[in-house]
Amino acid sequence: MSRRTPRLFAAALAVAALTLGACAEKTPSDAPATGGSSATAAFPATVGRLTLEKRPEKIVSLSPTVTEMLFAIGAGPQVTAVDDQSNYPPEAPRSELSGFQPNAEAIAAKGPDLVVLSNDTNRIVDQLTALRIPVLLTPAAATLDDSYRQITDLGTLTGHPTEAADVTRRMRDEIAKLTKDLPRRSTKLTYYHELGPELYTATSKTFIGSIYALAGLENIADGADTDGKAGGYPQLSQEVIVKANPDLIFLADAKCCQQSPDTVRARSGWAGLKAVKNNQVVTLDDDIASRWGPRVVDQLRTIVDAVAKVPA
Repeated sequence: MSRRTPRLFAAALAVAALTLGACAEKTPSDAPATGGSSATAAFPATVGRLTLEKRPEKIVSLSPTVTEMLFAIGAGPQVTAVDDQSNYPPEAPRSELSGFQPNAEAIAAKGPDLVVLSNDTNRIVDQLTALRIPVLLTPAAATLDDSYRQITDLGTLTGHPTEAADVTRRMRDEIAKLTKDLPRRSTKLTYYHELGPELYTATSKTFIGSIYALAGLENIADGADTDGKAGGYPQLSQEVIVKANPDLIFLADAKCCQQSPDTVRARSGWAGLKAVKNNQVVTLDDDIASRWGPRVVDQLRTIVDAVAKVPA
């Protein structure tokens, strides 16, 4: 994984370029669907303004989240190249292509019959369309429904609608199970989600913020971006965090920036925070925390497990 500063990472999030990577152990929530294309698949297939006359067999993915979705719905064998940050699942055909700075000529050289990306940098969609290459733009999700919709759309365009429906059903079921037995509390627990040691974070209006809300948590950062000028990713000050004194701290900068409960404890004024004193500083997988695909279930499971450890 390439090293990025927290500022660049937060900026990338704000423009829907969540393209960090991870290799995590598979769980039932992200197990790929098996078998070939769905018996119910029909072509031509249309999603929005894009119509494919036949099933694509040379798909290029320029988004780590899309790559995970494609493999989860059983379209992995149709994927011939992915961007340089798509490192999950491990068998994804990683290439030198960039999702941050996509190059139309380099993409075209792969001979794709479908390109899927999450960021229209440099009007790459128009460039590829001019080259008569079918393109699907899947912006960063703001809600779980957005994630389900993208999985469904990919299922339609790749000939795997039944497998896609299975993935979204499994996600819904597991999320319902995880949130069903959360302890009842008279007051919501508060949390701080850290994108980097420069104290960039995410508010409840972001996708990751919506996942924390499923666990009944209150975000200490919401007051820092009431006008939305930070795109949901404000930078907090140490004073604001110390004053808020969150019950839980979640670190999404363990891989990129080597942050840990120990480094947090060593910060000036942080040793007295409730989250630190009660050992409720939780290390996340940076990459799962930055994506909106099937492994969001794993992210929620980590959050729910942390919440369950706090006495009601």
